[in-house]
Amino acid sequence: MFSGIVEAVGKVVALKKEKSNLHIYVSCPFVSELKIDQSVSHNGVCLTVIDVQKKFYTVTAIKETLERSSLGLLKENDLMNLERGMKLGGRIDGHLVQGHVDTTAICKSVKEEKGSYLFAFEFDIKKFPDGAYLLVEKGSVCLNGVSLTVVSCEATIFSVAVIPYTLQHTNFSQLKKGSVANIEFDILGKYVLKTLR
Repeated sequence: MFSGIVEAVGKVVALKKEKSNLHIYVSCPFVSELKIDQSVSHNGVCLTVIDVQKKFYTVTAIKETLERSSLGLLKENDLMNLERGMKLGGRIDGHLVQGHVDTTAICKSVKEEKGSYLFAFEFDIKKFPDGAYLLVEKGSVCLNGVSLTVVSCEATIFSVAVIPYTLQHTNFSQLKKGSVANIEFDILGKYVLKTLR
């Protein structure tokens, strides 16, 4: 379980395909603190650490993960938002995030708005038809592992506001029109929707 508060930005140092899996080699400031079997959120995707070296660690994304997220689009030197699992008893500064990405969204625009940045995204309703019902204005959404508040939403298009600090300390600084981001809809909304149905 995560909070959607990015701990560090890591860099992809290598990628290796093995059958339908993708091994991702990542460098980051807390490599020396990691242990094998730990869960780390990578752009919002929970992956298990399978190896730790001095300057990088390794995680593996399976076919299902690659099809549902943007991890299959990664290239060497790409930056990824990283967060280690929450500690019980700590504050939840974002919202409850599982690291189970629902689908991806395309960035439609980025606008500077008097001290903040407004990012608009669109997702394919055919891939996740419930998505339109899971987004509510002023509700929570997780994009690339970042807990954000929905500013406005329509059927498949929604916007979020990002403060300068978040822009500087996440890979949102590299997102532009056409970029692909991972979405995890609010888990509470998903349970409510399923119960109502």
